[in-house]
Parts: sequence; C-alpha cells; structure tokens
Amino acid sequence: MKQLLFVFIGGGFGSVLRYIIGKYLNNPANGIPYGTFTVNILGSLLIGIILGLAAKNNTLNQDQTLLLATGFCGGFTTFSAFAYENQALFKNGDFTSFAVYTISSFVVAFLAVFAGLYVSRILA
Repeated sequence: MKQLLFVFIGGGFGSVLRYIIGKYLNNPANGIPYGTFTVNILGSLLIGIILGLAAKNNTLNQDQTLLLATGFCGGFTTFSAFAYENQALFKNGDFTSFAVYTISSFVVAFLAVFAGLYVSRILA
C-alpha cells in the first residue's frame, strides 16, 4: 500500500507540472506542440538520472525510485498526448510538422535518457 501512495503522490506532482508547461508552451498556431515535446524530453532525461542513481550503489532506495521514476516521470511525460497530437498534425495535412515532431521526439528522448544515465555516473 505504501508503494501505491508513493506512485500516486509522484504522479500527481508530475501531471500538474506537465499541465502547467503544456498550458504555456502548446500553441496550435505553432504546429509542433512544444509543451509536450519539452515534458517528454525532460522526463526522459530525469528518468535516466533517477534510474542511473538507483542502479549505482543503491543511491536511491525502492520507495524513492517509485516516487520519482514511476510516479513523477510517469505522470510528467505523456505518450498519449504525443500520439494524439501527431494524429491531429497528420489529419490537418501538416506532414512536415508531423515528421519533425515524431522523429525528433524519439531521437532526442533516447539521447536524453543516455545523457541522464551519463549525468547519474557523475553525480554518484
């Protein structure tokens, strides 16, 4: 039960922060939803750091990892919004934004995870 509470609390904070960032950075006139892109990249970087710290010398315990990685990062990042926004770009015929957003999201997110893992080695 304690683990569920950690995930719940972390997810709540992550979701609220995602909402705030999306509210200010997502603008349909821009084409690419920069808010969703930002939270997914930051979340990828953070999960790399968090899981890297958790794996190295048990810097983070299981409860801290649940709170931060599963809870916060899980609530902060959003694949469903990413998928919906891509569908909307495609439906509207904005194929350039669709391609740029999709490819850059995957590539930069993967690089952010690797960067986070690298940063975790420096921190630990």
